[in-house]
Amino acid sequence: MAGATFLSAPALLGLPSSSSSPARGRHAQIQVCCRATPEGSEAGQPLRFHRRDLIGGCFGAAVGLEIIEGSTRFTGEAAAADLIERRQRSEFQSSIKGTLTAAIEAKPELVSSLLTLALNDAMTYDKATKSGGPNGSIRLSAEISRPENSGLSAALDLLVETKKEIDSYSKGGPISFADLIQIAAQQALKKTFLDEAIAKAGGNIDKGRTLYSAYGSSGQWGFFDKIFGRDDAQEPDPEGRVPEWGSASVQEMKDKFIAVGLGPRQVAVMSAFFGPDQAATEAKLIVDPDCRPWVEKYQRSRETVSRTDYEVDLITTLTKLSYLGQKINYEAYTYPKQKINLGNLKL
Repeated sequence: MAGATFLSAPALLGLPSSSSSPARGRHAQIQVCCRATPEGSEAGQPLRFHRRDLIGGCFGAAVGLEIIEGSTRFTGEAAAADLIERRQRSEFQSSIKGTLTAAIEAKPELVSSLLTLALNDAMTYDKATKSGGPNGSIRLSAEISRPENSGLSAALDLLVETKKEIDSYSKGGPISFADLIQIAAQQALKKTFLDEAIAKAGGNIDKGRTLYSAYGSSGQWGFFDKIFGRDDAQEPDPEGRVPEWGSASVQEMKDKFIAVGLGPRQVAVMSAFFGPDQAATEAKLIVDPDCRPWVEKYQRSRETVSRTDYEVDLITTLTKLSYLGQKINYEAYTYPKQKINLGNLKL
């Protein structure tokens, strides 16, 4: 008979052995791989396998894994299950982005408002009390009606309608507004990046897409995409934490960004988030000695083909803002995988 030696599933797949998510840790890894060791084989002699030995050993290990995983005697969960959950989240996130992209393309005039909506939801973060931040509280009437959020209701309405569509196909529960608002800003920002590439290609959409694919910043969103699983706040965040960007002084802007752990560099790169007229915002910022070098740097960067400095710094800043004070549930939107029905198996 052939025996079964157990190796780690990640090792079998050529993956790192520590594949569990940050939120996991309640289960020990279940390791499985079949290595046939026929009885009676001698050292130095070629091993001979019978088909039934391989099927019996490997199939037994696979079924054993299914049984073990469901047992309450084990505190562990298979690394393979973790990979399945990651795939579930990734596929759901891709669907969300597709739905949002279609919604934004239908109402491109709301791009600026979507950016400001995400900024204002995040900027309620208070470092001292670890409260506020991008928790979706801006959706609540008591908060969206504040002066600093004037003009953002249409963007919020768009997301309310988009959420209904997303929730209709979600297998892992409704998406939180906290996640939706930040991902909407990401997709709105991607649209501005792509539109600039198309403009540089003389208005040719196909050439613009090719240009963005070759030189654009799509590959810089990796960490942002992992921050997926924010919970919605059920109460509005305290008043007075977010400036009215259109009328705020540069010093007020800097003070607010410093208060959340950022600075003049991030103020300069986020100029598109302060309202529909980015040029007017930059004209205000450029007279400030702290912001001036950064404004000029990003203006020069936007003239290049790749726009690397500007786009990468903007993605990095939005990423930092998008999880201020938030506890991320890395198992959000996952759902039970299909179990093996042992009664239907035919050997």
